[in-house]
Order: sequence, then C-alpha cells, then structure tokens
Amino acid sequence: MATKIDKEACRTAYNLVRDDSSAVIWVTFKYDGSTIVPGEQGAEYQDFIQQCTDDVRLFAFVRFTTGDAMSKRSKFALITWIGENVSGLQRAKTGTDKTLVKEVVQSLCNERSSGCQQVRFRKCTVMD
Repeated sequence: MATKIDKEACRTAYNLVRDDSSAVIWVTFKYDGSTIVPGEQGAEYQDFIQQCTDDVRLFAFVRFTTGDAMSKRSKFALITWIGENVSGLQRAKTGTDKTLVKEVVQSLCNERSSGCQQVRFRKCTVMD
C-alpha cells in the first residue's frame, strides 16, 4: 500500500516549530499504518533523542538557536531516523517517503539521516 501523509496535521506541527514564540523546538512525524502523521513534540532536545529507539523509523523537524547574546538566529534541520531493528523493506520505503515529508517541511537549513546509533545525534551539528 502506498504511503500517504496527513498534510494539514503535519503542517500545523511544523509551523509550531517554526514559530519563534513557541516553546516547541522539535516535532516527529511517525507512521500510523501507511500514513505519516505528527508524533511527539517538545521543548528539550534530549526528549527528542529518547524517541529514536532501535525499533522505529521517523522523521523530525528540529529548531536550533545559534549566535550570541547580540545576534540569535534560528536554524532548522530535517532528521530521518531509522532504528537498527527496522526491516530492510521499511528502510527502503523510508527513503522514498521522505519526499512526502519534504512537501510539508520546506524551510530547513540542513538535512541529516541517522540510524543504528543514537550517539550520532548527540554529535550532530547544524551548519549554515
């Protein structure tokens, strides 16, 4: 069955992260059957990392604040997470399903794909 995305719900979650006045700095997009829907969201990056377990595949839109006290800017990243225990077929579909997520997540600074080791996220940096 072809994957679909709930564009309206995902766009609402995406806009929450984009809003500088919002405390939400990350949102995940997960699979509900064959539909990609908004998942968890939060204000702490460490809470996001806990969502990235060995048995899930998900997409995340994350806001990072860079700069100093005089000049702060928001940067955004789209992260694709594929856990170590995700099947080969689901891994392959995740790559093509990313195009659906990119229809919603259109403003981003950097894109990262990770899997297998959460330590990669902890060392992931967003660059201009």
